[in-house]
Amino acid sequence: MRLTPAAVADERDRLRDRADVVVPLINDARDALGEGFGVDVDAVTAPEYRREVDRVFADGDRAVNVAALAGLLRDLDVEGDYPGFVVDELLGRRLASTVAGGQPLALLAEATFHFADTRVHGTLDDAAGADDLDAALAAGFQTRLPGWDWREGDSPFAVPPGDAGNR
Repeated sequence: MRLTPAAVADERDRLRDRADVVVPLINDARDALGEGFGVDVDAVTAPEYRREVDRVFADGDRAVNVAALAGLLRDLDVEGDYPGFVVDELLGRRLASTVAGGQPLALLAEATFHFADTRVHGTLDDAAGADDLDAALAAGFQTRLPGWDWREGDSPFAVPPGDAGNR
């Protein structure tokens, strides 16, 4: 694998073009997680997903890592598949957390990756990492995008600067 600015831009385009697969996975995960937690979670549209892909790739440091992880997953295949189970899970978790951003979203995306991975399955003709790529994109972007009420507004745990003596 050789990563150049042009190769990273090509990967951005590939991920944008996956909206027809990734967005339904995002919404499926959000519906199931919302039901499990007893909350309503907003659906994501294809244009929202594509705009967020653009935002991720606008950060060059993040973009090169997302491009590398996505490329590895797309091409990863292991004879018999099972011996490669650990590596595709590792790469999927890392891709989901890299897309989502810093903590705590990175950890939430990693956890969501495992959930999303149970809901997507490739075909026998796909490389072993192909379904993990889609699950990772769904987990990372669903975590990153708005729609969860707890993410709206300021955290009740934020301590204003200079407030140390007023506790």
